[in-house]
Amino acid sequence: MIGTCGQDLAPADLGPAARALRNGGGRLQFAYAWTRPDEVPEIRYVAALPGRHEFELWRVAGHRNLPSLTPVLPLIGWYEREMMDVQGLAFEGHPEPYPLVLHAGDGTRVNGNGRPRLPDIDAADVQHLPFGPIRGDVLESAEFTFLYVGEHIIHYHPRLFFKHRGMESCFEGQDPLRGAVTAERVSGVGSVAHALAYCEAVERAAGCEVPERARALRVLLAELERLYNHLHYLGHLCHTTTLKVGEAQGKLLEERAKQLNGRLTGSRFLRGLLAPGGLRRDLDPGKWLGDALERLREDYVAYAGRLESSESHLDRLITTGPLPERVAFDQGATGPVERASGLDRDLRRDHPYAGYGGLPLSVPVLKEGDAYARERVRMAEIDASFILCQRILLLLEAGPVAAPCRLPPLAEGLGWSEGPRGSLFYAVHAGPEGRLARVKIKSPSFSNWRAFPFTVHDSNMMDYAINEASFGLTMAGCDR
Repeated sequence: MIGTCGQDLAPADLGPAARALRNGGGRLQFAYAWTRPDEVPEIRYVAALPGRHEFELWRVAGHRNLPSLTPVLPLIGWYEREMMDVQGLAFEGHPEPYPLVLHAGDGTRVNGNGRPRLPDIDAADVQHLPFGPIRGDVLESAEFTFLYVGEHIIHYHPRLFFKHRGMESCFEGQDPLRGAVTAERVSGVGSVAHALAYCEAVERAAGCEVPERARALRVLLAELERLYNHLHYLGHLCHTTTLKVGEAQGKLLEERAKQLNGRLTGSRFLRGLLAPGGLRRDLDPGKWLGDALERLREDYVAYAGRLESSESHLDRLITTGPLPERVAFDQGATGPVERASGLDRDLRRDHPYAGYGGLPLSVPVLKEGDAYARERVRMAEIDASFILCQRILLLLEAGPVAAPCRLPPLAEGLGWSEGPRGSLFYAVHAGPEGRLARVKIKSPSFSNWRAFPFTVHDSNMMDYAINEASFGLTMAGCDR
């Protein structure tokens, strides 16, 4: 697969390979299964090694029963369960063998391991609260089970995937150009990140060289998407701490950012621009965009200063929902969540793509791992995004924005991007006629939802909404 350094393994080789990866400081990114044209099932594992731009790929073909790697690399647990549900594979020794994606009674095949077992509690003062899947306001569907005493949460279990949309299967049989439109709609607030990772995968498979101007404009679009996402995040976090003026001001800044997107591209969510080979059409930022971004930055700096001086807001964030660095690494936390827990990782810097390789990038990292650290990381990323946008506008040169990009038969490629919520991967496989045969999506919320429960156990019910908001999670990005 283009973008990776691959090796074929037997099932017996997986355990030693996983331990070697862990001991060498590497990290498994995701795993998936697909059926090759010769109808042989193949499981693929994608890993990152320290100091290497290319990702490592492990291929295991012709087996439907494999040893589970979850006891060695816990973050792979959800990917194995997903493959058990969707592809009918078996992973021996999995500590959580019950269904993840599919639910009993929904008319689909569910493996026979039942539902997760809650802890046995023999105490009259322990309350059992199943909350959801329908929740108030505009929150997406999810069911949360709480066991608590008074306000103290002693156990928490999330159950997601109530609206699994089969987005990966929507790509199958599509023309690669049309696939970019589908990618933009996997998660509405990550349209650029998804389309960019998808296009990069197709371009690597096709051996396509994207023009320099298109690569620079892709960075601009990605950072504009990061800006409005993080501004919304700050406003929503204020909502959960009941800082109503802060909520209104944060969401007003988000609205102004989206209006800039609309003026620049015709789409507040920056859709309809990315395509394999570059962009569908050129953009003319002119001088107005730089001036407008500077005015937005000045107002943001004032807003951030007010947040930092609002004691009632800070009191609700500091020490809330701490995620230790080791847990963040083992469970696969990504993006601002992992960087707030001391993990210095960012695909834009560590595995450069688009035009990021030639740009100075500040990657904020904090150690505390609490809700306040997660807020501060995003605030620092907003500052960095303003700087990157202005640098792109300053250095942008004339030139073409598209190159021919035809996906060869049976080609495959891996693409990635660092979205506002973290690392996003697309693995693309072409069929015999050059159309899409298999597209696998690894989204950041799928990773962060796995890590999130570790911050809820032994916490306070009154802090739950704040803690969840501080992770910036989405269901659409997780359920796919």
